[in-house]
Amino acid sequence: MMRANVLVLSALGLAVLGLPLAGCGGSEEPVQEAKAPAGPRLVLQKTETADWQDVSAEVATVDQAQVLARIPGILTSLSVHEGDTVRKGQTIGRIVDSQLGPQAAAARAQMVQAQSELKRVKFLHDNGVYADARLEQAQAAAASARAQYDAATAVAGQGVVVAPATGRVLRADVPAGSPVAPGMPIAVITAGPTIVRLDLPETLASKVHVGSQVKASDLGNGGATGRVVKVYPAVTAGTVKADVSMPGIDDKLIGRRIAAKVQTGTREALLVPSRYVTERYGIAYVTIVGKNGSATQVPVQTAPSSQEGKVEILSGVSAGDTIVAAGTGATGQ
Repeated sequence: MMRANVLVLSALGLAVLGLPLAGCGGSEEPVQEAKAPAGPRLVLQKTETADWQDVSAEVATVDQAQVLARIPGILTSLSVHEGDTVRKGQTIGRIVDSQLGPQAAAARAQMVQAQSELKRVKFLHDNGVYADARLEQAQAAAASARAQYDAATAVAGQGVVVAPATGRVLRADVPAGSPVAPGMPIAVITAGPTIVRLDLPETLASKVHVGSQVKASDLGNGGATGRVVKVYPAVTAGTVKADVSMPGIDDKLIGRRIAAKVQTGTREALLVPSRYVTERYGIAYVTIVGKNGSATQVPVQTAPSSQEGKVEILSGVSAGDTIVAAGTGATGQ
């Protein structure tokens, strides 16, 4: 009888112990994936896009003309300042050499004396007093005196400072009253149209050519665009210069340093319209549609694109993936 009771109790105990286990197993449910929302879909494909490189640049002119002193002396006047507009041949200053005045006066006196002597000799020659040789001697002396006077006058005239080109004065930092020497710069004037001059690393020299597109982000409203018109065939301190024609740039600050981007070729990239990308807490996401119709949001790394209204996806998805436009109700997993 006792053995029967023990068997019954054991059976009941096993039944009681089995109840929680059965309850736990019954609470599990299969996870349901979110269905892809209705909306525009896009199969990612690599497309060719322009490759850009950041470079340093400055606002410049095609050329610059230096105003040089041609004679030694004192710069007695300079009538222009930085920013003034001048025309070619305009007198902008004067250099005076204290020795040129007496030299020119002496040469003039010698010329007048030689001409008077020639007049006297010619009169006597015509009246048979002097032979032809004496007349020729007087004529040579008069011509020599005239040449010396012209040379002295020409040197004195070189003291006039004139603008060598039409443009704007960039520098005129030699004050009036300063002594100058031949070849000394007195002023610098712009020459030619305003351009943007690039400083390219020599590694880009073979990738940039005439016609390459250039963008400057801090010129005017929203920046400006242009194309390379000249690449200089020389490397200086590891850089190559290139001139860019960029209509509409501000030429008020010649020499201003700016940031620019130059097209160095093309490459393949994943470009998608920006409406397919959403951002939360500084992280960009796209919604991928699976083969079974499920939708999953994945983080991606993006970069600005040269094509308006599109962004470039650098990582997170691959070509062949199907994505759906953001804001169509996809549930993130």
